Amino acid sequence: MLLSINDLSVRFATAAGTADAVASLSFAIEEGETLAIVGESGSGKSVSALAIMGLVPNPPGRVTSGQIVFRRRNGSTEDLLRASSARLRDIRGNEIAMVFQEPLAALSPVFTIGEQIAESLRLHQRKSHADAMRMAVRMLGSLGISEPEMRARSYPHQISGGMAQRVMIAMAMACRPRLLIADEPTTALDVTIQAEILSLIRQMKEETGMAVLFITHNLGVVAQIADRVAVMYAGRLVEEGPTKQIFSSPRMPYTSGLLASVPRLVTDDSPLVLSAIPGEPPSPLAHPRGCAFHPRCRYAVKGLCDTTPPPLRDLGNGQAARCLRIDEIVGGAT
Repeated sequence: MLLSINDLSVRFATAAGTADAVASLSFAIEEGETLAIVGESGSGKSVSALAIMGLVPNPPGRVTSGQIVFRRRNGSTEDLLRASSARLRDIRGNEIAMVFQEPLAALSPVFTIGEQIAESLRLHQRKSHADAMRMAVRMLGSLGISEPEMRARSYPHQISGGMAQRVMIAMAMACRPRLLIADEPTTALDVTIQAEILSLIRQMKEETGMAVLFITHNLGVVAQIADRVAVMYAGRLVEEGPTKQIFSSPRMPYTSGLLASVPRLVTDDSPLVLSAIPGEPPSPLAHPRGCAFHPRCRYAVKGLCDTTPPPLRDLGNGQAARCLRIDEIVGGAT
């Protein structure tokens, strides 16, 4: 096992009260595997990634429980939540790297692109400035960026959003990490650039053997890139399993709702009907009692789903789901 998260909980103090962003989250990633975490905005996906990287802002955020166990290159294991700042700096960017959701916001506006890519090579691999810059230029070229020498001398404001995302991937891949965390890497990009970014991530995975934790709300992307899927809702894992199995036989009504909401091509004259999950995700300041999804679920039963929190139930074949009526709506809630 490359990464194992056990009972992770993250809480934020706000002026309106305490917000439980992640609650008792557990999942694992094997070496060389791509795991996609999906869910609506506010479900806890990005906060989970920040916890892995040790980047939850404190204050106002705080990890209140859990373990994040990572197997390093030398074979040793490290609980990232209890690692020293020096150890985390050695791991971040070197063995675990992250592509952030908004690349132009993540890049420093006062340093050139080449300098920002070269920084991790100088820090983690002790490369000289000249060698690190040459490696940065080669990395830009390998990602399909034309005139990489010129682009290495450019500043972030001089490049497009799609190119900025490639630069973020170059920064993340510079030290050939064992785990790449990609947080919504195709958001706000047109479909052509999205396809190119996904292709780059697949290519890098094949070349290096790294594992990928891919965070997205786009299930169409998940179908293209993921080996397994973990579905989050209201800070909790509500379903997980192999991608093909989740797509063909979802067992949690929320997962089924997400799948039904994916736009589909219509090839005849039948009317185009867009499905949507009614209501909105709950506020992390006040999660509903019982099953957090019950106010939006057409299968909810009063006196059961609104009072009893459902456990995550092992369904066999690597699939698990969190629903009290799972046997009654077997085959997926459509």
